[in-house]
Amino acid sequence: MTKIASTTMTTPIGPFTMIGGDDGMIAAGFVATVGELCRELRHPAGADAAVERRDLGGLSEAVVRYFAGDIHALDAIKVTQEGTRFQQAAWTVLRAIPAGETISYRELAARTHTRSARAAGSACGRNAVTLFVPCHRVVQSGGGLGGYYWGLERKRWLLEHERRHGRSTP
Repeated sequence: MTKIASTTMTTPIGPFTMIGGDDGMIAAGFVATVGELCRELRHPAGADAAVERRDLGGLSEAVVRYFAGDIHALDAIKVTQEGTRFQQAAWTVLRAIPAGETISYRELAARTHTRSARAAGSACGRNAVTLFVPCHRVVQSGGGLGGYYWGLERKRWLLEHERRHGRSTP
């Protein structure tokens, strides 16, 4: 059985709790405790399964670097989350969206071979590993933000952060 651990970090947009293990990142969200994270995401790991740690080594380091402006720091982190075949396909597409760029829900649907922007939005909403699977990079066709499980102010901040730091990246 994979050993899993959790940590909560302070970020510019609030507390960020993560659960990671030997298989990489398992769950992450903008809450203050692992118990809240598991309740919010209805995560199968459960709060009791994760040992609380001060940090999660390379996983924590990647988050620190991301918020410091290295918007590509999360790209190589392995992610493991359960989902349907369609959700897995959508999450793979999300990870391929370059930091600092966005696609529409309609484009996400097309890239996952469905016609339903609603299904694409649902896959974003069921993403249990925010930031690492960057569902904040999906917006409405007309340019509106659309939704974000962790709040539109956070989505706006993340997009602006990536655009700002993306301009200075060679």
